[in-house]
Amino acid sequence: MTNSGDRPRSARSERTRDALITAGIDLLAEGGWEAVTTRAAAARAGSNAGLIHYHFGGLPGLRTALAERASADAIGPLIGPILRSGDFDAAISALQDGIAGLVADDRRIRLATQLIAGAGQDPELGAAFRQNLRGARAAIAEWLGRQRPQWPAERITGAAALIAAVLDGLLLHRALDDDAPLDAAIAALRGLAASTDPDDPSRRSTS
Repeated sequence: MTNSGDRPRSARSERTRDALITAGIDLLAEGGWEAVTTRAAAARAGSNAGLIHYHFGGLPGLRTALAERASADAIGPLIGPILRSGDFDAAISALQDGIAGLVADDRRIRLATQLIAGAGQDPELGAAFRQNLRGARAAIAEWLGRQRPQWPAERITGAAALIAAVLDGLLLHRALDDDAPLDAAIAALRGLAASTDPDDPSRRSTS
């Protein structure tokens, strides 16, 4: 049987597929995974329910595509600016800006929360989420390698995992507690980053 993801797609087919994903994301943000059904997604997209089977192989495939899109929508705006930063200080400033945007965006918070919930309940969603997390860690590790070429590979891998965990933790804290001290967390992270920088003036002896 041909995998639906391997079929060549016309521009119209791509638009239909994207419309179904967009509709599913809207449903996910509004009502959680329970709201994402074949009929509801097709109706929201103004499409035919049979096209979900054509494009995704059925509802499970659509849900996986939604997990991938939701991850990009919820977490991507935090990671992307970091990877485009030229140094640690700029990266943390970019993260601070990203957190400010996150605080004002309840939709992204709901998507992030649903990603975590879905990953714990559905093995296929969990696999998609893990793949995205691994991709994020790898991208952060590559960036760290450029910033700290003197670090051994094990330290870079561990630091990348820590940064990714901080991002996920900030999302979770914001989801659960509107009063979470995110600015203070960023300030603490900036101090930790400075302590790992051998060129940071605050680490030099004044004697």
